[in-house]
Order: sequence, then structure tokens, then C-alpha cells
Amino acid sequence: MSGKDQIQDWVSQSKKDNSGLFSELDMLLRALDRYFNLENLPASAEDIAARNFYEELVIARDTILRVLGILEAVIPENRKNAYWFQKFAETKYLSSQKIDAFREDLYRQDTPEKGLHLLYNSFINMKGLITDISRSGHISCTGFLNVGDLVSKEIRENAFFNPFRMNMNPEFDVITNATISNIVRTLKDRDEKKHVSVIYLYLFRFVRIMSFIEISTQRSVSLSSSLMLLVLLRSEIGSFHRYIDKVSRSLANQELQMLLSAIAYQFSMETRRVYHQELKDIQRKRASVHFRGKIENSHGILKNLTEQTIVQLAQYYNPALQGEEVFASFMTRVEQSLRLREDIHGLLAFASRFCDSHDDQEERLKSFESLRNYMLYFESFTFRLLRHDDYEEFSVFFHDLNKVNKDIAAGKGFPKVRERVRHFKIFLETTLRHIGNRAELADKPLDQARIENLIDQYL
Repeated sequence: MSGKDQIQDWVSQSKKDNSGLFSELDMLLRALDRYFNLENLPASAEDIAARNFYEELVIARDTILRVLGILEAVIPENRKNAYWFQKFAETKYLSSQKIDAFREDLYRQDTPEKGLHLLYNSFINMKGLITDISRSGHISCTGFLNVGDLVSKEIRENAFFNPFRMNMNPEFDVITNATISNIVRTLKDRDEKKHVSVIYLYLFRFVRIMSFIEISTQRSVSLSSSLMLLVLLRSEIGSFHRYIDKVSRSLANQELQMLLSAIAYQFSMETRRVYHQELKDIQRKRASVHFRGKIENSHGILKNLTEQTIVQLAQYYNPALQGEEVFASFMTRVEQSLRLREDIHGLLAFASRFCDSHDDQEERLKSFESLRNYMLYFESFTFRLLRHDDYEEFSVFFHDLNKVNKDIAAGKGFPKVRERVRHFKIFLETTLRHIGNRAELADKPLDQARIENLIDQYL
């Protein structure tokens, strides 16, 4: 076996042994490129020229650290040692001619190993550069975009690990569920089959992106990488939306055309909710205790939307299909509406309890704490079930109440806080009437036992 074949063998073996890491690497490289497009950032429309992009650059640096961690894991130790010895020799002992030969050989990228080493070397340099630049504490828009150009250049010029070599990469972009694959395979109309296949490839790419978002950590690198992936998802959903618009005009099947238009509308509404409300200016709130919660909520909203869409499209072709056959933890729209109705009833109960506790200061404080604790549960598990039109009112109220401390709630500030809760109570009652009118809840009784059990947990 030749030396080149041996090199190819270790890279191929590493891809088999670390398939998940290579898949994540593909997504993070794609995300880093998209991140430096200002249109993808969930930022308010302030004066860009005067904006300080320090936090945005720190998020990019953290993501680069994650990329380096992946490369450290997939390159065997002996290969890394040999590479770094070569780099050391280059700076200490080699003549200019030998340095030129070493670099020319590396830049030729005629093997996957050289592609990996070049990526590794480039990102180490980029980490050092960004770390030094960020020490100033103020990064201009031009400086931020210039760094982005350098990052994008290194990614796109890599012969083996450029994620933009093709729109859909068969190594990673696959329909991973056998039930869905079978549905697509049995489609008779050639054009319809092609378009539905691409739509599903987009949707399963969304699933893949979200599989790398960590929602149970406080580590800065993991949270920054997760936010970076959510920014990528915004860009990918934009491409998905444009593809559906294009396809809808060319399909002969009017019923399918209407379904795809409905799917596009759902994505339009939910992405507006995530990027214009939940994640708006999230870069400015990295130190906030709610930073991880915002990422978790956004992940939950988009994951639920994607899974519902995958099942909804599959049920168009196979109405008997159950969501649990595709996703083990799938929650139907009926189940979601029932859960939302019960959880809002619980929230209403705690709001009422607080408003009725005005005579006893100790009771006020206890009711306030119970309401706040229940709100934490609601934010973590129920926010993602709210519809776009209701979300803003909930979000504003939760934000307002989280700014109230115990002394204000139990002392002289109580009347003002109680008035705010009372207005929100009226809104909750109206919301429950609207939810009760949903077609899927007709003749579905309240699970009073679950509501009471839920309330008992937070008293």
C-alpha cells in the first residue's frame, strides 16, 4: 500500500469512527460562513456603523474553539504530533526554500489529510487573531465583516471540507427515517418525487443542525456554538422558503401546492417569532441568566415546527401514519393544545392566588414566589407551544415580573404589581377562551387532576 493510500485510509477510518463529529464540523463551518452575513443575525435595526460587534466576535471565537476541539478529536495523535513537529522545525531549523516546499505541499491539498491539517492550521491562526482583536473591547462593523471574509475564505478554499461544494451533500444530507424514505420512493410523478425529496432533505438537515444544539449546558463555548447553529438555521430556512415558493408555482398537484403554501406560512410565522422576538439582540445578553433559556426555547419552537412539518407532509401521502412512527417523542397538535390549555389554567390559578393575597404580607411573598417558580416551568416547557399572536404578551409579562424583587412584591410596591398581574389575568382568560374554540379541542374535557397536580408542585 502506498503512503498516499495509507493517508486516505486513516482519514476514511476516522470518518467512520467519528461520523457525528464530522457531521457537526460540516454544520459549524457552514454556520461560521453564514454568521458574518448581517441579515442572518437576530439584531435590532440600529445604526450599524456605530454598533459594537464585540459580543458577535466573541461568539465567533467560541465557535472556532469548538471547531478546533473537533479537529483535535478526529486527527490521530501521531498525525498531530508529526504535523506540529514539522511546524516547529519550520520556524527553527528549515531554510526558506524548505519552508516554501513544505507550504506548497500543504496548500496543494492533494489528500484529505492535508485538507484537515490546513483547516486546523488556519483556525488556530484565526483564533489567535480574533483573541487579539477582541482585546480592544470595540469591534466596528467593518472589522467584523473583514474577519468574516477571512474565515469564509479559509472555509471555501478547502478542497475536502468546504461545506458549500454542493447544495446537498450525500455524505450528510440524507432522509434518516425509513418510513419517510419509503413514502418518497413510492411517488409516481417524477417532478413531484424530485421536489418532495429536496423538501425532505432540507427538513432533515434542520433536524441535523438542531441535534448539535446543546440546551442543558452553561458552558460559554457550547452556548455560543448553539447560537451560531440557530443563525445558520435562519439562513437555511430562508433557502427552504424560497425553494417552496419556486416549487409551488410549478406543481400540477393543486392540493399539494396548497399544503406547501401552508407549510411556508407556518415557517414564516414561527421564524419571525424566534428571530424577531425570542432571540432579538441575544448577543447583547450573553451574561444574562436567561441566555440559555432563550436558546432552549428557540430550539424547542423550531424542533417542534420541523417535526410537525415532516409528519404533516408524510400524512398527506399516508393519512394512517402516526407521528410516533417518525419521532419517538412526537406530540400531536391535539396533545399540544391540551397541554397548553392545562398549563395556562395553572398559570391563571397562580396569578389569581397572588391577586387575592393582599391582606397578608407573608402570604403575598409566598404567592409571588409560587407564581415566579411556575413561570420558570412555563418558560421551559410551554412557551414553545404558544402561537405567534399570543407570544408577545406572555414574553413581556414574564420579562416585567422577573424584574420585580421580593421586597417590592411584598411591600409598598404590591398594588402596582398586583395591577399588572390582574391585567395579565384578564389576558389569560381571553386566551383560554380562544384555545377552547380550537377545532381539535371540541369535546375534549380539561384534565383537572393534572392541573391540580401541577399546581401542587409549585405551591
